[in-house]
Amino acid sequence: MDQILERYEDLIIQISTPYSAGTGFYVSEYDLIITNEYVVRDNASVVIAGKLFERQLAQVIYLNSMLDIAFITAPTNLNQLKQDLNSRSEPKVGDHVTAIGHIFGLKCEISTGMIKNLSFPKYDLNYFLHDAFLNPGNSGGPLIDINGNIIGINTFVLNGSNIIGLALPFNQVEQELKEFMVGEKIAGVKCSSCAKIVFENTTKNNCCPYCRANIQMISDIAPYETIGVPKIVEAMLFELDFNVELARRGPDNWEIFHGSAKINISYNNRNGLIICDAYLCEIQKNAEINVFEYLLRQNNEINGFSFSIKENDIIISFLIYDQYLNQETGVKLFKQLFQKADYYDNVLVEQFGAEWKN
Repeated sequence: MDQILERYEDLIIQISTPYSAGTGFYVSEYDLIITNEYVVRDNASVVIAGKLFERQLAQVIYLNSMLDIAFITAPTNLNQLKQDLNSRSEPKVGDHVTAIGHIFGLKCEISTGMIKNLSFPKYDLNYFLHDAFLNPGNSGGPLIDINGNIIGINTFVLNGSNIIGLALPFNQVEQELKEFMVGEKIAGVKCSSCAKIVFENTTKNNCCPYCRANIQMISDIAPYETIGVPKIVEAMLFELDFNVELARRGPDNWEIFHGSAKINISYNNRNGLIICDAYLCEIQKNAEINVFEYLLRQNNEINGFSFSIKENDIIISFLIYDQYLNQETGVKLFKQLFQKADYYDNVLVEQFGAEWKN
């Protein structure tokens, strides 16, 4: 597992949109990022992040809803990476496989299992069925055989209360790659009526030039617009000079950085609660009791804010209900949070032996 993770962690890409988050992987032969279509659906651009580059916006340039495949432009510094796509062999039932995924902002997740079925029917397609554990954030990541070769693209499926791990065979993905490259990376979509790729420079009036069916091109996708409380949150972030598009992490979630602190913002529209967590630093496993005493004392002194510990992370938070939130109030609270984060992370590291987060 460690060898496979070391081989692929540079190639695994985190993907986020205002609607969802998932995984992708870089294919050097085509200089593209591959993922599931539903991970990027209704977005002409997405936020990507990887080990070798900072988070950034990237363009979606191919959509195929029938095979659930999407292609995304890759950062230029990934073209140094090389893969051998021709060394893989045909998988067999019982073969050991590895799935790699990457929920945005977290470490690479890796799980192992076996292939249970080579032709599992779902959505009018035949998938590999495997029992390597997947979660929704793993969708779009690669399925890898025991020799370290990519044999499929994973799709998380919830069937009742059961999680099903499916993978579209990579030979189907590669066939799409070859067809798409005929257009020299001009953006295109697969027509669901005639199953031909329609490129942006070959269609007019949202009409497939081959079968005349209506088709939505990537250039026709409307930009995402917030309403209600999320609109207030994003106006607040904009006033504080953050890039709102880069901050979005799926529905009603945002992530920003201030100094060394990572700040997660989440809004629950069912109970109206907005939670802002600033991850300051990491507590050591052998930390002395005085650091806990210090945090408890501060909880009695920092009105409206509170400290907590999650795993090894020391977090300072504030909560506010949406009925009390407006842009002016939110900006004031965040400025206070920034000030406290700047102060307390230094105190915790310098006086109590906590460690800076990577």
